[in-house]
Amino acid sequence: MIRMVRLKKEMEIINDSSLNSGIWLFPKSDSLESFEAHITGPKSTPYEEGLFKLEILIPNNYPFNPPSIKFVTKVYHPNIDDSGRICLDLLKMPPKGSWKPLYTIQGLLIAIRMLLENPNTDDPLMVEIANEYKRDKVGFIEKAKAFTKTHACGE
Repeated sequence: MIRMVRLKKEMEIINDSSLNSGIWLFPKSDSLESFEAHITGPKSTPYEEGLFKLEILIPNNYPFNPPSIKFVTKVYHPNIDDSGRICLDLLKMPPKGSWKPLYTIQGLLIAIRMLLENPNTDDPLMVEIANEYKRDKVGFIEKAKAFTKTHACGE
């Protein structure tokens, strides 16, 4: 019951047009166990022209455990792998992660958007892409823009 009330409130806040910052959330069922989220690529990044789809699965014991979030849209990024998994501490339980029940889905989506702006090359899922980002940022930007154009534009 508490889980449902919280999720409905979180969805209202995210989708309130006055608070919208390039993030939308849509339930995939009445049970509020799974959602589809859309985030726009941050300005001044290789992702800025894109609209990215994410899948969110809510555990039964949310908010005590974090939701599972992954990209459905392909992204060229050091912290996002080919299957859409995201390397972000907020998505993991302590001691390896930093999830806390006070975090919200909106906060997680904002953090994911910020990760697009500022990759963490010290903790990558995609080591080759992280190395490219460090050694050839221009090449990384070109590839990330091309991926965005191919996979995240006009979906």
